[in-house]
Amino acid sequence: MGAPSLESQERARRQAELIKALAPVLPPHALLWQSEDTTPYECDGLTAYRERPLAVALPETEAQVAAVLAACHALALPVVARGAGTGLSGGATPHALGLTLSLARFNRIVAIDEQARTAVVQAGVRNLAISEAAAPYGLYYAPDPSSQIACTIGGNVAENSGGVHCLKYGLTLQNVLRVRGYTVEGEAIEFGAQALDAPGLDLLSVVVGSEGMLAVVTEVTVRLTPKPQVARCIMASFADIRHAGDAVASVIAAGIIPAGLEMMDKPMTAAVEDFVHAGYDLDAAAILLCESDGTTEEVEEEIGRMQAVLSRCGATRIEISTDEAQRLRFWSGRKNAFPASGRISPDYLCMDSTIPRKKLAEMLIEIALMERRYGLRCCNVFHAGDGNLHPLILFNANIPDELRRAELFGADILETSVRLGGTITGEHGVGLEKIASMCVQFSPEERAQMEALKRAFDAKGLLNPGKVIPTLHRCAEYGKMHVRRGLLPFADLPRF
Repeated sequence: MGAPSLESQERARRQAELIKALAPVLPPHALLWQSEDTTPYECDGLTAYRERPLAVALPETEAQVAAVLAACHALALPVVARGAGTGLSGGATPHALGLTLSLARFNRIVAIDEQARTAVVQAGVRNLAISEAAAPYGLYYAPDPSSQIACTIGGNVAENSGGVHCLKYGLTLQNVLRVRGYTVEGEAIEFGAQALDAPGLDLLSVVVGSEGMLAVVTEVTVRLTPKPQVARCIMASFADIRHAGDAVASVIAAGIIPAGLEMMDKPMTAAVEDFVHAGYDLDAAAILLCESDGTTEEVEEEIGRMQAVLSRCGATRIEISTDEAQRLRFWSGRKNAFPASGRISPDYLCMDSTIPRKKLAEMLIEIALMERRYGLRCCNVFHAGDGNLHPLILFNANIPDELRRAELFGADILETSVRLGGTITGEHGVGLEKIASMCVQFSPEERAQMEALKRAFDAKGLLNPGKVIPTLHRCAEYGKMHVRRGLLPFADLPRF
């Protein structure tokens, strides 16, 4: 056996420094560094990219979080905060020469204020657990990402998560009043306030969606929403995806804001129907789920209006839930789209972009062309009401070249979204997955402003480095890849 490489020697040296610095501030069970202990943390929900950190810290108190951050800052070692690891853009992928800081043990609901309709929760509390705790008061937490049974509120803040009901009730940003956390130096910091407004600059909207690059979140104050008296869901089938896309735009144009408005194409409905048996129309080219909630009178009136719009737009079949069990069954397929896709493919990339609602059908046609171009299948599920797309590109990482083609497919979807007037992300964040596509979405000047904001909070660039903001070199490489793929360049490609 040869001598250890210089790289492995440097890793061992830094790991020893880190363990020595953290041992006095964390109990032994809260500090992991053996490979068998750190391997479970090597990726988040984006499993295509993996890395083992030098160590994993699992603090149990805010004092320990502050001490860990201060120690890493003194050593100039990167820190990647992590929640439940359900993220899909590689935002929690570890740094090879850094620490993964897990907030899993910050899982306490601190207080629920029934009168103010707020809850104070620690960062590691599961999204769904907030609603479960608020249920006795007739309240719930509205943002409901598909991973809500597992994802944590700290991760939701990092990604500005949404869910199937975000059209009416908003994303995480619209449902959070205050965020408490720590800077990279280990100093306490708060954004927002319990009141409707806070003194000074509005930095709450800066930290929500910042993907762990500005501060480490430990506590969040969320808004709670009264449970509606009743909710009903329409399941509408369409023989043509253009008719389904037009129906989405027509519902909104009619002045209706549904509680949820989701779209699934034929391959996706087939996958989820085989998984959960929700009663989906397998002959339809696309189906829409349109939900109304509120008082009984409000729901009856809105359901009638939506039914009329859907019929005018060419719906071939319309079914309306008659009880809560049927409504939940309609939604079960949509909520299980990701695990259902995992049953029909060894691997998949779940993309996330947004486009104008009126472009939904055009985007689906473009994706069908990409399937032939890259030789891969794609199932599509959309938060159609706000134009947030979740194409799932199916591939097998064990087959040579399939991962590369899947990545090119994904990049093509993101670029097409920008061309159609949209953005490269809606709720999953940029992370590692979309960092190169930032070169298409934003100019060098805009990216420089992002870097300046990052430096204002983290001058050494230690919090979640290598994510979100691309380097000039990465943009140049992306430009070369764009040319090699033979795609028509966008007007801003010379910026590379």
